[in-house]
Amino acid sequence: MSNIGTPLTQFLREEQQDHPEAKDAFTALLSQISLAGKMISRTMGRAGLANVLGVTGNINVQGEAVKKMDIYANNAFKQAFQHGAQVIAMVTEEAEDPIAFPENQPTGKYLVYLDPLDGSSNIDVNGSVGSIFSIHKLNNVISFPSNSDLLKKGIEQTAAGYILYGPSTMLVYTCGKGVHGFTLDPDSEEFLLSHNDIKIPTRGQTYSVNEGNYKKWSTPTQRYINYLREHIPDDRRSYSSRYIGALVADVHRTLLTGGIYFYPGEEKKPEGKIRLLYESSPMGYVVEQAEGKASTGTERILDILPTAIHQRTPIFIGSYDDVSLAETFMRDGKEEKK
Repeated sequence: MSNIGTPLTQFLREEQQDHPEAKDAFTALLSQISLAGKMISRTMGRAGLANVLGVTGNINVQGEAVKKMDIYANNAFKQAFQHGAQVIAMVTEEAEDPIAFPENQPTGKYLVYLDPLDGSSNIDVNGSVGSIFSIHKLNNVISFPSNSDLLKKGIEQTAAGYILYGPSTMLVYTCGKGVHGFTLDPDSEEFLLSHNDIKIPTRGQTYSVNEGNYKKWSTPTQRYINYLREHIPDDRRSYSSRYIGALVADVHRTLLTGGIYFYPGEEKKPEGKIRLLYESSPMGYVVEQAEGKASTGTERILDILPTAIHQRTPIFIGSYDDVSLAETFMRDGKEEKK
């Protein structure tokens, strides 16, 4: 087992020895992702001085205002993958269609799905933000991936993770063999192992949700949040509300301390807000590998077969018992409608 302080590249080489199926190409790809994270972290650290605050005036495929740092982060990942010989295409929140890397053919075997800068509305107030990545491996690729190649279940991910830009910059990832966290050391400019084999508590005492949307929620969701708000010490139901407003930051806290994060569907938008392929699935994969749970409220996130690359889904994610409890409220509400 690697020691705290082990550099990411060394950790990946050691993991590769224990698991021969993790090839050199995968190690190189994780190194490219970490490089993009370092670039974003460095620019984020001087955002107020580097003319990267505020909006560009453009609207992305999601109908959201594009921040200057959104563009910078997206380009950082593109630059990291170009000519890296690993990535055949990337799907990103900032582009309607997949971005191809023909220069990586025929050696490229990986698809990468990205939210380059999650929670970018926090940037202008110096709040925590993050990047989310999902990796799928393709076999026998000789041309640009087809739709069937792009629309993959979360359970088929080769690896997934996120980079959190907060008081320190952290890279957290899993390749299906546990969850490991690395903190960026500003002196060496290396990601060093700081959290080995992360396990989420079975139950927590915090919930994380945008309660400003309460009136838009379905009755089952309202019942569930009302239940969490009740203070009944005798049944250990003493939940506190914690909400940062960035999926990466909220789920990272939940991963370490337990509890639940949720962004439910609304009466007029039952599909919710969180994107399946590059937000829900990778975060769900990480949390499940840490012995937690990720659900739409009625089904497992990782079992959903997408029908579109920018598909949205409700999400309830966190401690196993807390998510299971939320599912009982959602299922009961579904039964009432029959």
